[in-house]
Amino acid sequence: MAGMMPATTTQGRIMLKSMHVAEYMSRRLVTFSPDMSVSEAIRVLLENQISGGPVVDETGRVVGVFSESDCLKGALEASYHGTEIGSVKEYMSVDLQTVEGSDSILDVAEIFLADHRRRLPVLDNGKLIGQISRRDLLRAMDDFGQRHTP
Repeated sequence: MAGMMPATTTQGRIMLKSMHVAEYMSRRLVTFSPDMSVSEAIRVLLENQISGGPVVDETGRVVGVFSESDCLKGALEASYHGTEIGSVKEYMSVDLQTVEGSDSILDVAEIFLADHRRRLPVLDNGKLIGQISRRDLLRAMDDFGQRHTP
């Protein structure tokens, strides 16, 4: 773990541990509806230049995450079976892992590495308040390096 941080000292780990998700997460989210067609979701991904995002139901509850990989699965399956591409709910990842805004950047980095995630929904008392991505963590680590490098 120490090799990925700008500083490898105990003090450096403590400082990264004190940096929180809420400081670096994206608050302006592009979300998907479970009933949205994969074709429409592809357009949303392309128009917003993103690789995925949370899927929320009509009550605003996070029910999954939808990504470029899910689009590819849908397109391949439809092509193979000679059918129309289905809806987001058919291909989204429902193995939900979320974090809280108060979680440390260091803890989230460990989740990303252990579980090969690219993004995680950020919740506050069960309500979606943002999303943290690998790129957001890199920004946090760069900020840390800028502040703590002589």
